Amino acid sequence: MGKRALKSTKVRLVAVVSALATGAAVITLLPSANAAQPEKTPDEIMRMCQKAKVVDGKEQKTGSGVQDVFLADSCDFVETKFETFEGPKEKSSIDFPNCEPNATEPAQVSITWKAAVAQGEGKYTATQQGAGGGLFGFLSGAWLKHKGTTDLTIKSVEAGDTETRDVPVGKVLHMEFTPKLQRMTGEWRVKINAKPGSTTTNPVKEQNYSAPDVVEGPVVLDSAAGAPGIADGTSKPVLTDC
Repeated sequence: MGKRALKSTKVRLVAVVSALATGAAVITLLPSANAAQPEKTPDEIMRMCQKAKVVDGKEQKTGSGVQDVFLADSCDFVETKFETFEGPKEKSSIDFPNCEPNATEPAQVSITWKAAVAQGEGKYTATQQGAGGGLFGFLSGAWLKHKGTTDLTIKSVEAGDTETRDVPVGKVLHMEFTPKLQRMTGEWRVKINAKPGSTTTNPVKEQNYSAPDVVEGPVVLDSAAGAPGIADGTSKPVLTDC
């Protein structure tokens, strides 16, 4: 029995070697559908998200021609935290000096100030604004559910006013604006659905990837119907010495 089994093994090995030497086809097993999920970098995940068939519940077209080619079946942004905070202060007017040598009284001036606050800023280049707002166009739905926000595809929102102010003797006056910002923290979740195999293809196991993201933008106050909102924040006069 033992000798017969050894002889049979030797014959099989010789057959495989012979096939390789003569160029004959050798059937090999394809990788299992249960193989480990491949590693992806955040940038790769975001590219898959951008080219997903459905993004945040909206079906999209890739624009690749007659037949769209998608890198994933779906991509969704899942919010985990929302907060508001003060942004950096910005000088929002020109200087108004009251520095004449013979000045004895405050000078009354009419100041028109204006500030622009960038709308929409994300962690990945794939979420930056571009044609149609990129992924920001899909994020707008999540962003708009928070009070006092505007469409993320708008590049910037403004605030401004005209005020009458007194400039004391020996001082220079300018206006300063501090915007009120908001931050939405979450992650993009990309999914490739499981697919059954066929006579020519392997079955595909479901794959799930995630990339964290933080999106910031201004809090926006309501404006006239059809007009962009106004950036929320605090304006104040700043005095410096001549």
